[in-house]
Amino acid sequence: MKGFERAYLVLEPFLPALYRHVRRELLAAARRSPTQVLDLLDVGGRKSHYTVGVPASVTISDLPRESAVQRELNLGLTDSMIAQLQMRRSNVRHVVLDDMTRSTLPTSSFDIVVAVEVLEHVEQDETFVREVARVLKPHGAFIMTTPNGDAVPVPGNSDHKRHYHAAALRALLASHFKVVDVRYAIVNSVFRTAGLEPWSVRKPVRTAFSMLGNLVSGFESSRRLERARPLATRHLIACCRRDV
Repeated sequence: MKGFERAYLVLEPFLPALYRHVRRELLAAARRSPTQVLDLLDVGGRKSHYTVGVPASVTISDLPRESAVQRELNLGLTDSMIAQLQMRRSNVRHVVLDDMTRSTLPTSSFDIVVAVEVLEHVEQDETFVREVARVLKPHGAFIMTTPNGDAVPVPGNSDHKRHYHAAALRALLASHFKVVDVRYAIVNSVFRTAGLEPWSVRKPVRTAFSMLGNLVSGFESSRRLERARPLATRHLIACCRRDV
């Protein structure tokens, strides 16, 4: 494990709670898998922090950063980002430029596919989900997050095509997966908002408030609370399997 990865795991309680949710689901999926060395695909992952320490051979796929919207919203991959990933990460084996709505990745080649805050950017969402199912191995798992349309129905991001209600997301995923579990995640509070502020050594007070916000947000967003407060949560998290 490299220095960046060790530092990330130490600081994880102070990082965004959504990433912790995803890491927890990935680690649980890894424990359930009969495969010793997992092949994991992170679609649109860019930095892929939530796969740090996951016992898997990670492939990151994303679109190249080409458009003005991508540059404005920090979307897509650049050559410098790819170089940084290869320098910082020990379990990232491949970084590929690929469009999951017309993917060139091989069929039945991954044990787990993860897509964090990606599907809302995709116009052809049904095609995206179908391709995810195609590249998964039998019994493979798909873990994804997206904004909670029950609480945030109107996209505020210029690149978001839609926000999903829980029932609509469940129906979309069920068309290609036999097992679908959709849950609410991350309580929308002042602490979650504070945690979104970027860290900087030049702004220690802001950084400290951001770290504290994420710490409290993680406590607020326990499994018990997220199930009980669907209209007060910011995200949906879905865990799917091709078959049982």
